[in-house]
Amino acid sequence: MTVINAGRPRPTSSEPQSRGLHVEPLIGLEWSDALEQPHGRMAAVPADARRSWVHRAPEQQVVALYRAASAADPNLPAPWWVRAVAEGSLASRREGFVVEDRVAKLLSARPGWVFVPWGMDGDTGYWEFMPSERTLDAPGVPTTLAHTHRHAGWIDVVGAHASTAPPPIAVAGPADLRANLARLESIRA
Repeated sequence: MTVINAGRPRPTSSEPQSRGLHVEPLIGLEWSDALEQPHGRMAAVPADARRSWVHRAPEQQVVALYRAASAADPNLPAPWWVRAVAEGSLASRREGFVVEDRVAKLLSARPGWVFVPWGMDGDTGYWEFMPSERTLDAPGVPTTLAHTHRHAGWIDVVGAHASTAPPPIAVAGPADLRANLARLESIRA
């Protein structure tokens, strides 16, 4: 006679049997695949990095998949504009691209700004103001600009810092960025 589950109580029909496996929800894997960037040239601006499924598929499908996947994992990586469209604070993916493109046009024409095409999973990337790093007393992080869904200006700037990052400064959109760019380039933590 074979003994099963020796020393452990038998699971009830509503309890899954543990076999030492970690199982990811299929929807999470589908979302991860939707964010996957095809190999290609290095992006110099956000528009160059818009090659994954979330950038090309019908917007309704992208938002529906994001909502389903984020229901299983609220901390799911996602582009800022997907979060904003899903929350209803941004009308469309296209509007998000317009914001990114306006910022790219402004910063690309200004000396010292460099687009970093890799960010957290799902992000388009971010911008760094390289001259700001030279003003630090120790190795650190230059002034950084990233897009965000947390406010309707869609832009956050973090000043150059050598230790703990200061809270981001909310910028009220591309026009506010243009008007205050010199001041933002000079902030230090």
